[in-house]
Amino acid sequence: MGHRLSKIYTKTGDDGTTGLGDGSRVAKDNLRVEAYGTVDELNSFIGLLRAELCDDHALQNTLSNIQHELFDLGGELCIPDFILIKEASISRLEQAIDTLNENLPPLKDFILPAGGKAASTCHVARSVCRRAERRVFSLSQQEKVSALALQYLNRLSDYLFVAARILAREHGGTEVLWQRSN
Repeated sequence: MGHRLSKIYTKTGDDGTTGLGDGSRVAKDNLRVEAYGTVDELNSFIGLLRAELCDDHALQNTLSNIQHELFDLGGELCIPDFILIKEASISRLEQAIDTLNENLPPLKDFILPAGGKAASTCHVARSVCRRAERRVFSLSQQEKVSALALQYLNRLSDYLFVAARILAREHGGTEVLWQRSN
C-alpha cells in the first residue's frame, strides 16, 4: 500500500474545500462531508468507550469490529457510488444485540443516559450514532446512498443502547430510570 499519508498537511483545504475519495472537491460543510465526518466522530467515541473497558471485556471484540466497519462506512460515504457495508455487517449487529439482550430485563420505563462512566460514554456514542444516521439520511435525499448504510447505523444505535444497559448494570449496578416531572 505504500506511504499514503507521508505529508499530513497539504494546504489544499485552506479555501474551505476538501477532497472526496474520487478526487472531486466540495465545500467542507457539504452534506457528504458532514455525514462521513459524523461517522468519524462516532468512531472516535467508540474508541473512547473501548478505552474505558478492560482489554478482555466481552464487548471489546464487537466494538473493535464496529470501528473497522465504521471506517469502511466513512470510506463508502467519502467516495460517491462506492459500497463497502454489506448485509453481513447488519446481521452481525443483530446477533450481538440478541445475545446481549438475552439476560436483560424488559424495559418498562425510559432510562437516562447514565449508569457509570463506560455506560455514559456508550450513550454518547449512541446519540452521535443517531446524528450520523440523520446526516446520512439527509445526504440520501440529495444523492445516492446505499440503504445498507442507513440500516447499519440504525442497528448500531440499537446495539449501543443495549450495550449501555449492560455496562450500567456491570459498573453501577442499576440503570437510572426516567422519572417524569409533575
